[in-house]
Amino acid sequence: MPALSPRLAAIVDALPLRPGLRVLEIGCGPGAMAREIAARIGDGHVLAVDRSATAVAQAEAGCADEIESGRMSVRQSAAEDFELLPGEAPFDLAVAIRVGAFDGRYPQAGEKARARLRAALVPGGKLYIDGGDPLYEFAI
Repeated sequence: MPALSPRLAAIVDALPLRPGLRVLEIGCGPGAMAREIAARIGDGHVLAVDRSATAVAQAEAGCADEIESGRMSVRQSAAEDFELLPGEAPFDLAVAIRVGAFDGRYPQAGEKARARLRAALVPGGKLYIDGGDPLYEFAI
């Protein structure tokens, strides 16, 4: 898998990552950012989610080592449909880059997605989106 673009590298650098975190990436595409996050959170876990079956297949192929190690998993879901699986622990933070439900392109989907994220994050969990310098904490 290719190296992260400078833009995505700056976004990962700006996230408040630390070992042991559970991170949800919505709109993971081929998984490059999720793989970098997994490398930075030690024994934590990244769940990479995308609505596209093609993107999920690319992420699974490109992140096979991280998935095999248990540090990462991949799931197909739209942001507005995302739910924790039965028994799945909530996430400490979420990140969504160029996701229409959060950048204003699809406001109705955004309302549903915010409700889904509130249920999937720990109390006080944060969502970060692009649009800041380089990130913006998005109120959920």
